[in-house]
Amino acid sequence: MSNGREGGFFASPHAAVYVLIAVNIVIFALCARESGGQALSGEILFRNGAMHTAAIERGEYWRLVTYGFLHANVLHLATNMLCLALWGAHLERRVGSFFFLVIYVCAVIGGAVVGSYIHPDWYFTVGASGGISGVLGALLCLWILGKIDVSANFFVINIGLNVALAFGVTNIDWSAHFGGFVSGLIACALIDLLEKGASFVLRCKFPEFVKVNGFVIFALVALVFLPGRRMAGMSEDWGLPVALALAGCVAVKVCDILLSIRHGLAILVVAFAIANAAAVLVVGAAAAVRAACALHALPLVGPVGGASFDAACGHLDVTFIAAALGAGALTLLLYARELQRGIADVGFVAATLRAERKRRNGL
Repeated sequence: MSNGREGGFFASPHAAVYVLIAVNIVIFALCARESGGQALSGEILFRNGAMHTAAIERGEYWRLVTYGFLHANVLHLATNMLCLALWGAHLERRVGSFFFLVIYVCAVIGGAVVGSYIHPDWYFTVGASGGISGVLGALLCLWILGKIDVSANFFVINIGLNVALAFGVTNIDWSAHFGGFVSGLIACALIDLLEKGASFVLRCKFPEFVKVNGFVIFALVALVFLPGRRMAGMSEDWGLPVALALAGCVAVKVCDILLSIRHGLAILVVAFAIANAAAVLVVGAAAAVRAACALHALPLVGPVGGASFDAACGHLDVTFIAAALGAGALTLLLYARELQRGIADVGFVAATLRAERKRRNGL
């Protein structure tokens, strides 16, 4: 691969692309282990989240995303991951990891929705093709907007190859390719408009860890409050979702203010460490550890491991606190470079982030 210069045909992948490839490979390995072979049966794919025609009607909305992480065989997985590495590297480098993941997920969902409505008869689909086609659509959007230095040959070759495969191979779902491509293009255009609008209310460009970590915390808070409200039989209203949205907007502005002051980056890193510890304490550790202790099914080997597991389950409060402290410490370790930069800041970091916001109009 090339050195990743912007105008090159190939580029080196970045963090989010590597994570997506790793997740797809791990999920395929788990499914292959379950099936006992490298070619997965329809039953296993269906059980693990494949998309089908009636999924939306049945309320199985998780399939709109999970199907994109399932693959029928090794060749299916390998070709999709190769395209993800080749195309995703260009997009992630240009828009950042967070917006890359947003575009990818929107494309996966768009491919599933279009496929479910285009096929009148029963159909069944798996694969990351919708999300990967969305990456190509987003790149085309950036090229049309004049925000990426890629030659026209890049799109002629890759879009042509995508269309040829979609229509030339009978078992490829062309509707997922088309829906993902259009969804990725639209999502990229909307994000560009959002970034242009944000310049009127936000002073700083946010570092990637702020966007990613902030979204994870917001999603966990929403998962805690919204499902519980529905399960409790409360009336359907927009009060709680609107309150959560407003709280999210306030949190975004607080982050913006912190980043615009001296040592604000260090303060934000510490704040995220505390927030991550609280999230693990309240949500993650509680659910995971209680489920594991109830099933008592962890694959531990030897008496030492079994004794440690029993001790952890026997003192859940201590286990939860230890997990929370571990999450906080891990956050500080992962963001050590940003923490050091924030501690040493005498005003240059804030000035740089403000200048970056002024320099870019949109993405």
